[in-house]
Amino acid sequence: MYCPQCGQQQVSEIVRFCSKCGFPLDGVIQLLENRGMMPAYHAVEGAKEISPRRRGVRQGGILLLTGALVVPILGVLDSFAGNSSLLDIFVAIAAILCFLGGPLRMIYAALFEEGARIRQAGSASYVSPSAPQQSGMRGRGAEALPPAPANPATGWRSRPNTAELVRPPSVTENTTRLLDKDKPKAR
Repeated sequence: MYCPQCGQQQVSEIVRFCSKCGFPLDGVIQLLENRGMMPAYHAVEGAKEISPRRRGVRQGGILLLTGALVVPILGVLDSFAGNSSLLDIFVAIAAILCFLGGPLRMIYAALFEEGARIRQAGSASYVSPSAPQQSGMRGRGAEALPPAPANPATGWRSRPNTAELVRPPSVTENTTRLLDKDKPKAR
């Protein structure tokens, strides 16, 4: 297989990126495997399941907002009831449960409960590319990649070729130079 961007031949068919330019080859491999057909994934039908983490954070938020409504109402009722110690206890318990329990429930859910499961993709059906066929392309060339763009991207800095680094001198190179100096030069 050859890289569609730079033309570098790849060592194996399971390479994910081009060894020369770094172009991602996953999509190219899929196209080649399916004879130029792009996969169109369909979403999995059914009810969406809420993760335990999200459910816990939602429960804590609802508890906190409920406390913002219930505690003032109980406080107003307590002020009209007079010296009712039972209603005082309900107001205190509601305030502790809602204003302390709500944030604690959200923190517990965020730290210790599982997040959403990774969904498996639904069935994939393959869709042919919608590019118009050129009249001059027949036979082998019909499956070729489209031509490169006429205007290359500006500001692109080419990747340095690290294979061009200077190799360290060999151990015997210095000795060979000394021997060359000792030989008498013929005139």
